[in-house]
Amino acid sequence: MELRSVEELMDLLYACRGERSAAGHGGGPVDLHGHALRTAALLRRRRPADKELQVAGLVSPVGRLLWPGNPAGRTADAVRPLLGARVARLLRRHAHPEAWAHDDDLVSLRQADEEARTAAFDAGVLEDWRTVLELTAARNSRLGAVD
Repeated sequence: MELRSVEELMDLLYACRGERSAAGHGGGPVDLHGHALRTAALLRRRRPADKELQVAGLVSPVGRLLWPGNPAGRTADAVRPLLGARVARLLRRHAHPEAWAHDDDLVSLRQADEEARTAAFDAGVLEDWRTVLELTAARNSRLGAVD
């Protein structure tokens, strides 16, 4: 499956509400929707100019919803046409711990992901991210037309 519009992606992210992840390094299961919002918010605070990194944190649970039990790599493939190669690369490599030590972006993504499991703060609502997703998709679309 390839996501072709921000609206499709937003629908999937909304569908993550109430879905629980498996227990991770940072504790027990978490709500995928809330975890995605907290991860993206933490990345926004730490790296405000890096929208693609923030988006990677936001969309990471989509694969768990579409392919329960085996999302690694598939999320990257699903979002690449819409959000671009960098977001896809971050998602793909995020699933492989051996890659983290050599990439500052992956370290930031992993730290935010782990902190979001236990952090308790208001991360806003998904609709707050629509513009960032649209801008990322539009940028990727323009680049794709040139490449």
